Amino acid sequence: MSAVPSSPTLSTTRPHLEVLDGLRGLAAVAVVVFHFMEIIIPDSSKNFIGHGYLAVDFFFCLSGFVIAYAYDNRIAGMGFGRFIALRLIRLHPLILIGTVIGLVEFLFDPLVDLHAVYGSGNAVLLVLSSALLIPYPLVKERYANIYHLNPPTWSLLWEYVASIFYALLLFRLRNKVLWALTVVAAVVLFYAAYHFKNLAAGWSGETFWGGGARVFFSFLAGMLVYRSQWILPSRLGLGGVSILLLLALLSPFSDQYNWLTEPLIAIFYFPFLIALGAGTQVSDRLAAVCTFSGEISYPLYIIHYPFIWLFYSYFQIQKPGTNQLSVLVPLATGALLLMAYLTLIWLDIPIRRRLKHWLDKAR
Repeated sequence: MSAVPSSPTLSTTRPHLEVLDGLRGLAAVAVVVFHFMEIIIPDSSKNFIGHGYLAVDFFFCLSGFVIAYAYDNRIAGMGFGRFIALRLIRLHPLILIGTVIGLVEFLFDPLVDLHAVYGSGNAVLLVLSSALLIPYPLVKERYANIYHLNPPTWSLLWEYVASIFYALLLFRLRNKVLWALTVVAAVVLFYAAYHFKNLAAGWSGETFWGGGARVFFSFLAGMLVYRSQWILPSRLGLGGVSILLLLALLSPFSDQYNWLTEPLIAIFYFPFLIALGAGTQVSDRLAAVCTFSGEISYPLYIIHYPFIWLFYSYFQIQKPGTNQLSVLVPLATGALLLMAYLTLIWLDIPIRRRLKHWLDKAR
């Protein structure tokens, strides 16, 4: 989820990762729209972006690619402690910021007073749960998310798990062993999809282990794309590859066949998109757009959901019509993009810069 250094085994020309940055930003926007739409249209078969949650599997696959690209050739020299410290610096400030925003929403939602229902003691536990990534599915009437204050945090828990396994074991493995693990992970992914009827798993107490199945396969697959040098040169450009990503997220939702189609998308289509995006060329102007898209993607992903809770309260009580929603959702999405950008430049970047400075001084 960040720019990565050049690698002697992969061409160092700029376009290799810039289109992937662009795709990351597009996927983050798709997640935001999906979260609005699943409240408006709970029946995913009637929802135009009913498969928006598959963006998380794309994120996991991209993460495996980027981490292998960034660290395969240097993690042995930096050591486990420094690697984990760098991951904490990269990911955790925004987790804490999202927790604070979620707490403010929990305490001061003008339409629904959940604090009066659950009390200050549970509010403290919710903060600790979100900040320390300890699952605590308390609020049953709102989907029983394992992190109610900021539900997308569930995927960051698995991102940390994947990073720890990478630093302890995965980077040492030869490709044949990595292939064997990936095949096993694909079987587990199919089983999870069959068990839960789809891949929308990992975010709740009942589906918790499904998140492990999703990251288990996709992270390994991303590593293999990099390790195997599956870089597919293309002239599709950012627009062409973006359309291909949207085809997966906008694909028809079928209660009968999701257990089959969704793992196929995660197993074959997303690694293909990573390989294609890594080899797609863009102009300097579009490269700047891609870079911005990549930078804003994580802030957007990790701070937007408390505002989805506000929208949930508004939707349940005010019951706005289609005309109102057709204006409100795009405006709210735009406002969240602006807030993500301000959070990035005013909080996230300065905090990470200071923490990185302290880490370097401690060496």
